[in-house]
Amino acid sequence: QVQLVESGGGLVQPGGSLSLSCAASGFSLDYYAIGWFRQAPGKEREGVSCISSSDGSTYYADSVKGRFTISKDNAKNTVYLQMNSLKHEDTAVYYCAARRDYCSGLTKYDYWGQGTQVTVSS
Repeated sequence: QVQLVESGGGLVQPGGSLSLSCAASGFSLDYYAIGWFRQAPGKEREGVSCISSSDGSTYYADSVKGRFTISKDNAKNTVYLQMNSLKHEDTAVYYCAARRDYCSGLTKYDYWGQGTQVTVSS
């Protein structure tokens, strides 16, 4: 059964850090790219970051560049998102999603996790 399960969300203060995990099962990260997306209340879902399957190329939204780092461990079939210097505007439900081989737009991902809540508040 294909599954993506996010974990690691929670409540943090502005300027704080949080690390999210995306555990994949039913397929291998050797062949699938994993993207992180987020959706704040009343807003559209947006891409945050992505890591490709083959060469491990990474991509970041301008809003998180320099603060977030995506990585993966193929042996564990898990992708991580390290989030530093968090801001109020980072508050959202964070989702991971998978598609074959390469990173692409939001509508091209085949599998989605259930999401994990990240709240940045003082």
